[in-house]
Amino acid sequence: MSERLAQSGSDDGGATLTPAAAVQRCQTIFAHAWMVRTFVKHSETVEDFPELMQIVRTVFDTARALEPKVTDPADYLATLRKKIGKLRAAADQFRTDAPIASDHTNFRQAVISMDGCVAELEAVIKMFPPPPPQAMPANFRPGVPSGNVVQVSESPPVD
Repeated sequence: MSERLAQSGSDDGGATLTPAAAVQRCQTIFAHAWMVRTFVKHSETVEDFPELMQIVRTVFDTARALEPKVTDPADYLATLRKKIGKLRAAADQFRTDAPIASDHTNFRQAVISMDGCVAELEAVIKMFPPPPPQAMPANFRPGVPSGNVVQVSESPPVD
């Protein structure tokens, strides 16, 4: 257990996951999301409510994007940061669409499960903020409207 956790520098004495343990935690969370995906994909209800397939496609897309990165925690977490918004939006839409499609307990539980998966993934991401962008060299400045970087050969005009 001590291998999975590293003491945080916070005053509250809490522990945080190491990057490698965070990847394993996310993989476990995605196993739950994958089961929701499988349930919805193979449900007869989806034939009458094809909008439910959005959660199926989004979980698949996110899982497949993360799968090759499990051995590189920094890349895995960066990719998850990029994908979490789309996953959250799909879960939000699923929360709206599922009760319309069916009031069955399986669908209600699937909504709860997806909401839990997104919340847990967001909590893990929050533990690992993205690195700050690299500073630009002093002799470069952002170009005018396009945002391109241009080399400065003289000082910019002072207004």
